[in-house]
Amino acid sequence: MLRIALVVAFAALPMIADAQSYRCVGKDGKKYYGQSVPPQCAGQPIEQLNAQGLVVKKIDAQATADARAKMEAEDAERKKREAVSKEEGRRDRALLATYTSEKDIEDARTRALAGNREQVAESEAKIAALKKRRSAPGENLAAIDADMKAQEGLLAVKKREANAVNARYDEDRKRFLELNKKGK
Repeated sequence: MLRIALVVAFAALPMIADAQSYRCVGKDGKKYYGQSVPPQCAGQPIEQLNAQGLVVKKIDAQATADARAKMEAEDAERKKREAVSKEEGRRDRALLATYTSEKDIEDARTRALAGNREQVAESEAKIAALKKRRSAPGENLAAIDADMKAQEGLLAVKKREANAVNARYDEDRKRFLELNKKGK
């Protein structure tokens, strides 16, 4: 009977170790485990465990609240880095699923910029027409100047949008090439 209990206990150890991050022996002599420091561990030595259940850090029983706060902040920072890494992996997979070659990226850039180029050309044509009208006698110069200012503002916005689109596709292309070098 004792032998079966030991086998079950040893078989369960890896599962327990994967699920916990901290371990201590409480004042009552029992072992406590938890993702964060168990409340029963207050004033007791604490062991931080890795995923395999091995002790990676021992925390003194006399650790101050500042030390515990620092440890919790480190854990929060580690979790934040893991989340960022996970998001980067998701983006990389999406990038590789979206494009199969550099040509695909350049084709997508061309499609994204097509409407912008048309609007830039229209604004430039309107500005040229307004400049021509401005030199004609009897025109309302204030209205022409206001229209010209509006078109120049629109033109500036469209050029910024084009720069942003180009920057995004340049970044996609660069990351695509990096990922393909790693894969080879």
